[in-house]
Amino acid sequence: MDRELEREEMSNTDVSTDNEVIERSADEPGAFALLFDRHAPAIYRYAAQRLGEGSAEDVMSETFLVAFEKRAAYDLAIVDARPWLFGIATRLMHKHVRLEARAWKGMVADLAAQLSPDMIEQAGARLDAARLTRRLASALRGLPASDRDTLLLYAWGDLDYAGIARALDVPIGTVRSRLNRARRILRTAAGTNDPELEKEHGRVDAAAQHA
Repeated sequence: MDRELEREEMSNTDVSTDNEVIERSADEPGAFALLFDRHAPAIYRYAAQRLGEGSAEDVMSETFLVAFEKRAAYDLAIVDARPWLFGIATRLMHKHVRLEARAWKGMVADLAAQLSPDMIEQAGARLDAARLTRRLASALRGLPASDRDTLLLYAWGDLDYAGIARALDVPIGTVRSRLNRARRILRTAAGTNDPELEKEHGRVDAAAQHA
């Protein structure tokens, strides 16, 4: 109990950046616990949304175990470790495809609202909620795994385009293409397809701003 209190106090007062914590953990393995304290809740929420709470704890724990074992390979030039951690979690969740498909059923409408705030409102005039959810669930299941990972890292991982690119080890242009394609598919499924160019809702693409 005393050790837990000491760790909590450290996590509340330590101002080291993620990359500094990872670098320090090479000589002080216990320092890695700070990274867990900072980011475990976000990884848990992401896993719970994709798989349900029953498997989220296992995915979260395994994510940090893998991260600890691979910390020597971390690019210390990158301050924020969240994309790295979300990338590990995403790859681990590929082992749970069937479980994920079942978990989506009750989460699709919320996901659609995050990805395209106008989608539910526009579709509501023509489709009842149950029919809309079924259509969107079917569209999500039909997405290629790479597009689905990109989509969910954006919607549930709360990463920007650059963060998703680091998490999945792909160019930012690939992230943009995947998100635009996934949005078009969801809008078509909802019957609200819009020929206008795709727009982000509520998140800045930092890389694009500095391009």
